[in-house]
Amino acid sequence: MKVLLCPPRHYGLDYEINPWMHLANRPDPALAAAQWENLRQGLQAAGATLHLIDPLPGQPDMVFTANGGLCKGNRVLLPNFRFPQRQGERAGFAAWFQAQGWQMLELPPAYAFEGEGDALWAGETLFAGYRFRTDLGAHRRVGELLDCEVVSLGLQDARFYHLDTCFLPLGQGRALYYPPAFDAYAQQVLQTRFPGLQAISEPDALNFCANGVLLGDRLFTSPASRELAARLRGWGLELVPLQLSEFHKAGGGAKCLTLLLDPIP
Repeated sequence: MKVLLCPPRHYGLDYEINPWMHLANRPDPALAAAQWENLRQGLQAAGATLHLIDPLPGQPDMVFTANGGLCKGNRVLLPNFRFPQRQGERAGFAAWFQAQGWQMLELPPAYAFEGEGDALWAGETLFAGYRFRTDLGAHRRVGELLDCEVVSLGLQDARFYHLDTCFLPLGQGRALYYPPAFDAYAQQVLQTRFPGLQAISEPDALNFCANGVLLGDRLFTSPASRELAARLRGWGLELVPLQLSEFHKAGGGAKCLTLLLDPIP
């Protein structure tokens, strides 16, 4: 699997655009760098092919590369960030993909869309969240541009502002989700689509346990409760627990820090 990472050289807390962000509780730069490096080394040891993008000064959230695009084959759909504070990241991601020879796709500027943070592949079906950072109206255009089925999921808890904070497909009809993060219809859709759907507790959700990266049978995510860990091991998964406290302060975890360049098996 190919993964895009961004070193946290400019990472910090300069504004508040989600319920996790508090200027009075800023990340420790040295600890954040060590935690990110632990993630990088773990992914590399698991066999991932890692690509690095240079962070742009003044763009502290660029470290969360999941929002930098949505990939399929040799095509990438660039993001339209909701908040002005993050809109400068788009040029950096566009330049990287262009230099690598990717075919770049764009949505009309009127549609907010925040990349893989709000759009997760389960096989060749795309599950896409909306309300806080991505517009529902963008979903039809995404499906047309990437020639795929898009299943729309309404989010309703601002703490889980991106889909990847509360939903994690794990293959073979299995997935983790935090039910209260979704509206009633989205919960029904997920229950229908995933025979092996596993609800997680609020403590696990708030610890970003559904914000994980699956490489083969290894799952990189925050340390899970005993009950959740037992269920995941019962599915044959090897858990790789990561301490990412400094990134939680900005509302992100392991998945937020990674963009999958070849997400469809």
